[in-house]
Amino acid sequence: MFHFSASEQLALEYADRMATDHHNMDDDFFDRLKTHFDDAQVLELGMMIGQFIGFGRLLMVLDLESKFCAIES
Repeated sequence: MFHFSASEQLALEYADRMATDHHNMDDDFFDRLKTHFDDAQVLELGMMIGQFIGFGRLLMVLDLESKFCAIES
């Protein structure tokens, strides 16, 4: 089992919401982010999350996703 700090858990929530529910990220969520990260860190996290989401989608549309390693849910 993984044990993440409060900051790490919030960064993971940021990534999850960017990938699955970005239209519902409100000021309250960003206020929570700012209790753990400064403005530059929020921006940098968002940029990195966006790059990884975009890269994953590019791999999918180009049919370059690995077909050899099963991912367990």
